[in-house]
Amino acid sequence: MKILVTGAAGFIGSNLAGKLLERGHEVIGIDNLQYGFLRNIEPIAKHDRFEFILGDIANPYNIKDLRADIVVHLASQKIPRYTNALRTLEENYLMLRNVVQKCILDNSKIIFASTSDVYGKNPNIPFSEKSDLVMGQTTVKRWAYALSKMYGEQYIIANHDEYGLKYTITRFFGTYGPHQNLTWWGGPQSVFIEKALKKEPIDIHGDGTQTRTFTYVNDTVQALIHCIENNKSDNEIFNTGSLATSEISIKDLASLIWQLINGKHSEARLNFIPYSNFGNYEDVMRRVPDITKLCNTFNFRPSWSLEEGLKATIEWQKQFYSL
Repeated sequence: MKILVTGAAGFIGSNLAGKLLERGHEVIGIDNLQYGFLRNIEPIAKHDRFEFILGDIANPYNIKDLRADIVVHLASQKIPRYTNALRTLEENYLMLRNVVQKCILDNSKIIFASTSDVYGKNPNIPFSEKSDLVMGQTTVKRWAYALSKMYGEQYIIANHDEYGLKYTITRFFGTYGPHQNLTWWGGPQSVFIEKALKKEPIDIHGDGTQTRTFTYVNDTVQALIHCIENNKSDNEIFNTGSLATSEISIKDLASLIWQLINGKHSEARLNFIPYSNFGNYEDVMRRVPDITKLCNTFNFRPSWSLEEGLKATIEWQKQFYSL
C-alpha cells in the first residue's frame, strides 16, 4: 500500500515509517520540523519507496497533490503546558480538517492518533474504549489538548456517517523510546533520563504520586501496523498501550531511571515542583488502559517490559550528551 504519514520526522512517525518500509509499503512522510528532526528519518531518507515533504498540513495546499491508500495522522500540538491553548485548539482542528477532507476526496482511510488524555478525570480504572470521557473546568487550559482530540474523534465519526469516511482511532498511552523528543514535549522519561545521566536533580511535577502506563515505541508501532494492514480495524477505536499491570508512579519512574543509569543502590535526587508553578493547571492522577480489545482483535500482546524499554531508550539517548 501507499501510506501517508503526517508528523513523519517526529517520534512515532519516524519509527512507523521505517517499519512500514521494512514490510514493503510505499511511504510518503510530511513534517514541518517544528517538533520533528531530520536525524530521525536519516536512515530511510534515500529509500526508493520513501518520499519526504517539508511542509505544514495546516495548509491544505501542502497535501493537495498527494495520493495514498491510508493516511496515518500523527502530527499534533500538545498540552498547553508546552504551547498556548488557542494554538493547540486551532492547529489540531485545521490539520485534521485538511486530512479528513483529503481522505474523503481520495477515498482513503484515516488512522487518527488520539490520546489517553481524553479519559480525563474519569476515576474508573482501567479505561476501556467505552469509558466516559470526563473533562475538568473550561478555565483550566490543560484540557484544551484533550478536547481537541475528543473533537477530532467526533469529527471523524461524523464524517464517516455523512460521507462514508473509513477510519481507525488509536488512543495512545505514554509512548517512549528512540527518536523521542528530548524535552518535556517528549514526556517525563525524556527529561528524567537526561538528568540521571548528568547526575542532576530530577524535577517532579506535583508530589509524584500520579501514575502512568508507559508503552515502548516498538509496541505502539506494532499496534499501528495491525490497524493499517488489517481491515478488522475499520471504523473502530482502540486503546494503544501496555498492560495495566505496568502502571507506575512518576516518582517511582524517576527512581527507576536513576538506578538503571547510576546503579540499583544509588538514591535518586528528586526535586518536587508544585503544580501552582504552572498557573491554573490540573493533572490526571491515574492513567491506565484496558487493551483487551486491541489484543483480542489482532492477537496482539505488548512484548516490551518497562525496564527493557527504558534500557534501550537510555542507550539511544546517551549519544546526545558529553558525559
